[in-house]
Amino acid sequence: MYGHMGYGPFGGMGGFGWWDGIGFGLHGVGMLLFWGLLIWGAVVLYRHFFGRGKAEQGALAILMERYARGEVTQEQFTEMRKALR
Repeated sequence: MYGHMGYGPFGGMGGFGWWDGIGFGLHGVGMLLFWGLLIWGAVVLYRHFFGRGKAEQGALAILMERYARGEVTQEQFTEMRKALR
């Protein structure tokens, strides 16, 4: 009667015996990885679309102000603008 009523390598009644505990543990790790990757991806997308653009616009605005005040020449302005893009 090997394999009946909870005996055997995979347990009885359709269960997998000690494999059930390992599966539950791996499920928890998988969920942590899933949520971690989801949050990380959201942060990366946010920084890509909202973070870097404002910094570049701010630097260009400062450069334009300096050019308007006469602190930089037209050649310097053109070179610096190319470097910012």
